[in-house]
Amino acid sequence: MKMSSTNNVANECPQGVQTTRIEIHVRDVTESLKRSPFIRFPWQVYADDPVWVPPLLLERRMHLGKSNPYFEHAEARFFVAYRGARPVGRISAQVDELHLQRYQDGCGFFGMLEAENDSTVMPALFAAAEDWLGSRGMSRVRGPFSLSINDECGLLVDGFDTPPVLMMPHGLPWYGEGVEACGYSSVNELLAYRLDPHEADSRTMRAVLKRYAPRFSVRCINWRDFSRELQILREVFNDAWSDNWGFLPFTEAEFLDMGKQFKLLLDKDLVHIAEVDGRPAAMIVCLPDFNDFIGDLNGRLLPFGWLKLLWRFRRRFPGGARTALMGVRKQYQRGPMGSALAFAVIRALRAALVKRGVHRLELSWILKNNHGMRKIVEDINSVVYKRYRVYEKAL
Repeated sequence: MKMSSTNNVANECPQGVQTTRIEIHVRDVTESLKRSPFIRFPWQVYADDPVWVPPLLLERRMHLGKSNPYFEHAEARFFVAYRGARPVGRISAQVDELHLQRYQDGCGFFGMLEAENDSTVMPALFAAAEDWLGSRGMSRVRGPFSLSINDECGLLVDGFDTPPVLMMPHGLPWYGEGVEACGYSSVNELLAYRLDPHEADSRTMRAVLKRYAPRFSVRCINWRDFSRELQILREVFNDAWSDNWGFLPFTEAEFLDMGKQFKLLLDKDLVHIAEVDGRPAAMIVCLPDFNDFIGDLNGRLLPFGWLKLLWRFRRRFPGGARTALMGVRKQYQRGPMGSALAFAVIRALRAALVKRGVHRLELSWILKNNHGMRKIVEDINSVVYKRYRVYEKAL
């Protein structure tokens, strides 16, 4: 598919001289052999951004490749906008059969949006994405999701001055205005909280745990039975999140694939499961902020990037970490027992992080309207330091 738009606005030039800007062409680069400009475009748009962290190129190729189990139930197209031979933006478009089966809402998705600060680029990108989604029978589009709600989500609208942590998106200040100019409206916000693990327990936390802690136990993940533990984590997470806005359950294949990737980064003391009467009732999974170690690799592990990473991991633990997954089973969520379970896994995690010298923990992401979880994390002196917005538009 090719789509183009023409912009005949004159460039700045001496009086009496007028030039015409080269029109934008949007190309479908979904075929793997054509996908390199799509993957590499962020290096161009963030060239002058001091807090952007270049992702590992190998990981990005794997994420967009056919081996990603997401593509067992979804399809996607990847588009790059060009002005002449120069790439000026990118966008993805996705149709997820699991979402359509669950919600029957005719909703497709966009994601991985990046663009130069040019008012003609985003309209051309969205036109291509919307045209493809419409051809697949979609009646609305929501995003950004890269690629699903279980991956990187939302458009950064506050918190541009600090680096993104592992598996969280970055963005540029003009993106929100550009998306809205294309007819999109906000439908939800995702919040990232920051916490110093050294913070003392709050009065509420101490009181709740004193009363309810005798009724459950908290343990670390059993590394020797990793496959079974992954199944437990998946079951608790899918149950805990099942009533949340936009929720889509992890498939067994997706969670297994994620577990294989996480195992390279996981410390067993950073994964905790709370059990009530021997039954898993809550969980938390925390990852070292791998971005602390890859910023200067420029996306490359070869020829010596992997040696740098190995040396850095052996020398010290990263200074930051992120809770990638957390959940309390639905049956406990509306009572004090649910708060106690959440407090307990957070307390266990904080102790492990302090032991490893971690001084910043990101709790992300949390829906803006998830008042129960927000109350818990704010009680322990976490503060919102980044906001991400999800947009939607009828086609």
